[in-house]
Amino acid sequence: MDFRFTKEEETFQQELREFLKAEIPSDWKGTDAYGKTDDVAFEQHMRRRLIERGWLTMAWPEEYGGQNASNVKMAIFADEMMYHEAPGRDGSGVGLLAPALMRHGTDEQKSQHLPPISRGEVTWSQGFSEPEAGSDLASLQTRAVEDGDDYLITGQKIWSSNAHMADWMFLLARTDPDAPKHRGITYFLVDMKTPGITVRPIINMVGDHHFNEEYFDNVRVPKANIVGEVNRGWYVAMTTLNFEREGITYTARARKPLDLLIDYVRETKLNGMPLARDPAVQHKLAEMVLETEVSRLLSYRIAWLVDQGQEPQHESSICKLFSSELLLRVANAGMQILGLSGQLVEGDKWAPLKGRLQRMCLWSVSEPIGGGTSEIQRNIIATRGLGLPRAA
Repeated sequence: MDFRFTKEEETFQQELREFLKAEIPSDWKGTDAYGKTDDVAFEQHMRRRLIERGWLTMAWPEEYGGQNASNVKMAIFADEMMYHEAPGRDGSGVGLLAPALMRHGTDEQKSQHLPPISRGEVTWSQGFSEPEAGSDLASLQTRAVEDGDDYLITGQKIWSSNAHMADWMFLLARTDPDAPKHRGITYFLVDMKTPGITVRPIINMVGDHHFNEEYFDNVRVPKANIVGEVNRGWYVAMTTLNFEREGITYTARARKPLDLLIDYVRETKLNGMPLARDPAVQHKLAEMVLETEVSRLLSYRIAWLVDQGQEPQHESSICKLFSSELLLRVANAGMQILGLSGQLVEGDKWAPLKGRLQRMCLWSVSEPIGGGTSEIQRNIIATRGLGLPRAA
């Protein structure tokens, strides 16, 4: 792979940066760690502006509202949007469901669901994890029982991003309880307005409401809403997760606070000497910049592999493992450099970087867990990437 951008990609990157500079207000406080904001009106405005320029789904086929753009170009888009903390992207619908639907969905499902996503008219959420099925997702117990032309879904999901705002959810449920655990699972598209669904908020330790838990009580879902084959939803889910683990947004969330930290040490003195002259600070920041660049290149390689017609598997796990743990390392390095004052929270006038690193230190704890734990990623790398036998 040639890691240099083409002339077209460089032009697009510059155009996007100029667009963001013009659109984002000077007093913008940014999005949360997941690219979301409570300012719904501004987020909708930004999404409309992205759609007007054809950027939201530019890598999609033209028949579904795309431009057949390269996945590298889409990665540039995600990278810049997250780095500049700009709202408007659709990580669940555009980033997760759509690639799986294009590969496994019926023509009717594609026609029904892809155009509204491309127009920014619908919000999706993911219903995979359960209280007893996180890293070992195949142990999920939510049941789907056949009933005429429908299935009745009963069970619980947890850690579902933005489910409180979602119109639809793509969900895994067990349709054959007697089958081996990786089989007997089916991939459903669920209308969140269907009777029997209860959504409850989960407030994380930063104080943000991003995650939710959902309860399903005999929720009726048509068979037409099954993606792929009955009892073979695991394969559709793996397509979804491989795109979740591509890593570019992890990298962008590490680069932004790191750049701010570098500016901070240049401007701040300790005992009369600029922090930037401290060898320990220099070495730590140099290490973090190096790792961030490695993470960024790993992410762009995933996009390049997709453009070559490949479906990344262990490559995505390598990227997810390195990039999600990088967020923790950057947060810890920042807190070490800031010292005790780094513990001051957002809103305190003495908080360095407006408490940004303190918040990052809290929310980054979950990054090596969500989307598949680091242990699971290492298992995938070992078995699928290195061809090693499964652990006993």
